[in-house]
Amino acid sequence: MAHKNAGGTGVRARMGSFAVAGMAVGVPVVVGAGLTAAYLAYAALPPVPVPAQNPMSEAKRVLGKMLFWDEQMSTSNVVSCGTCHVPANGGADNRLARHPGDDNVLNTADDIQGSPGVIKSDTANNFVRDAVFGLAPQLTDRSANSMINAAYAPNLFWDGRATSEFRDPETNAVVIPAGGALESQAVGPILNDVEMAHAGFSWSELREKLARVDPLALSTNVPADVQAARQQFKTYPALFAAAFGDSQITAARIGMAIATYQRTLISNQSPFDSFRAGNVNALTPQQQQGLTQFQQHQCSQCHSLTNDMTTDHSFRNIGLRPVAEDNGRQAITGNVADRGKFKVPNLRNVALKRTFMHNGQFTTLPQVLAWYARAGGAPPQFPDNQDPLMNQVVPLPPGDSQVITAFLQSLTDPRVANSQFPFDRPLLFVDRPTDRSTILGGGVAGSGAITPAILVQAPTMVGNLEYRIGLFNARGGAQARLGLSRTGPVNGRINPERWFSFTTTNGTGNGNGVATQHWTLTTDEVQPGEVLFAQWFVTDAAAAGGQALSSVAQLRFFCGSMGCPCDDIDFNNDGARYDPTDIDAFLSVFSEGPCLPVGAGCNDVDFNNDGSQFDPADIDTFLRVFSEGPCRE
Repeated sequence: MAHKNAGGTGVRARMGSFAVAGMAVGVPVVVGAGLTAAYLAYAALPPVPVPAQNPMSEAKRVLGKMLFWDEQMSTSNVVSCGTCHVPANGGADNRLARHPGDDNVLNTADDIQGSPGVIKSDTANNFVRDAVFGLAPQLTDRSANSMINAAYAPNLFWDGRATSEFRDPETNAVVIPAGGALESQAVGPILNDVEMAHAGFSWSELREKLARVDPLALSTNVPADVQAARQQFKTYPALFAAAFGDSQITAARIGMAIATYQRTLISNQSPFDSFRAGNVNALTPQQQQGLTQFQQHQCSQCHSLTNDMTTDHSFRNIGLRPVAEDNGRQAITGNVADRGKFKVPNLRNVALKRTFMHNGQFTTLPQVLAWYARAGGAPPQFPDNQDPLMNQVVPLPPGDSQVITAFLQSLTDPRVANSQFPFDRPLLFVDRPTDRSTILGGGVAGSGAITPAILVQAPTMVGNLEYRIGLFNARGGAQARLGLSRTGPVNGRINPERWFSFTTTNGTGNGNGVATQHWTLTTDEVQPGEVLFAQWFVTDAAAAGGQALSSVAQLRFFCGSMGCPCDDIDFNNDGARYDPTDIDAFLSVFSEGPCLPVGAGCNDVDFNNDGSQFDPADIDTFLRVFSEGPCRE
């Protein structure tokens, strides 16, 4: 979820009850130990703003934590909110990914350190070649901001487009009239076709998906509070019922749950906090000198130390890059006076970050300080609409830079740095190389002497109904089909034991062909621990033997962290498994007969995924699976 901050209206821990702004002080709110612990030991920071329309609760916090870290929230199943916002990285992205900027040329001055999102995909979730990124993950055009302490911000994202007024993304009705910037921000990236979704993805589709997947199934090393909730409430509908009173999953509730979780991500236990609380030894002499220099060099004019916020939440143009590259706040307000302005970020845990500024231009704090001080060798500054405060910056001797850097390091909360509660996190699928598919190489070149390539980014989790295997670098408009084998390649090719149906690559010309094979990973299809080898075969007269071959991928199938599913049936997707309406729906669709041509948009039935539709084997498989009953209640 890239380039994201946050906002809100007040909650304070008091012996397990809360005082909430907009609500009567002392109104009892039942909370669990996790929520209470997340609020304990506040130092000088003010109470966390909480809108009255979205009061805090433990059930809502835990649900929000699951949604924030669940890669199944994306249509690729490899991106979560937390993928781009890692606590131990100061709440920012731990990956360095270079966006070519406006000129589409890498390693030039306008490059951006963005966050990898999803591979470009169409409305059917088929891979599509992007003009800039090809078949690699698309990158955001701004650097990921931190979600830590974002609860205090009145407007969020670098340009402030997530406003205090939170509107229901599905109905546009006002849900929170003021103090809902966190909710507004939380729902932004989920349907974004660069960050988390394929083109045209809807809240309705996400709702259906969350109703059937196991919560955080792709994650391991799940935190204790999340694991306890999963054991008590095994499905997302049950978790939503615990948090909101009924099992309905809506976009607004998703935003409210994630915002509730983020309101507990408050960093206030750094050495600086201890120093401000009266422990004069909490900062080293060098850090205390740095605090003095931080204020003398005008840093605190924007990064205010009032209430220990380390930001005044304003939007300013510091002259980092030409306005034409990114006009920032002006795009939201339409006000020419806002051109080139971006949100002043808070500096807590800034020493843990890998990039700085809205475009990630700098990778070290000394680089940032040198730029502000106009030191020799630093990149240029651009005067158009530059904030007058920039003219007050005084020269920064090397010694002052060192002590200011030391002071900034004192803003690191050890709980954040060590991923300790409430900043703990599960281990994501993308963090586990042993569960990811492996490209073994091989293949046979086709037209243009280009060897087609296989794309196996998706998790091979048993139960992943959105699994897909891609093909690229093939001849455009060619016939291609995917083969599978239990034995590995010999001389760069496999001997398939199973074939999928033929498909035609999109694109035109040599090396521009792209195709996608969808494959629902039910237990009829694959078993945990099973290893298969996959390769695309492409009809191409220019290839040896008239057939170009892609590289080979090794696929290892695994169970989700809540266990492997057996064959649960909810054929009509009404949320009720194994009821008579499922049989009625199956037989009704089957009785219609096949669509001609196959796949023309009516309901084709290939229940056992053998490539043959409307044959007796489909009925046999359906009745056998149905007779087994549900895997778990």
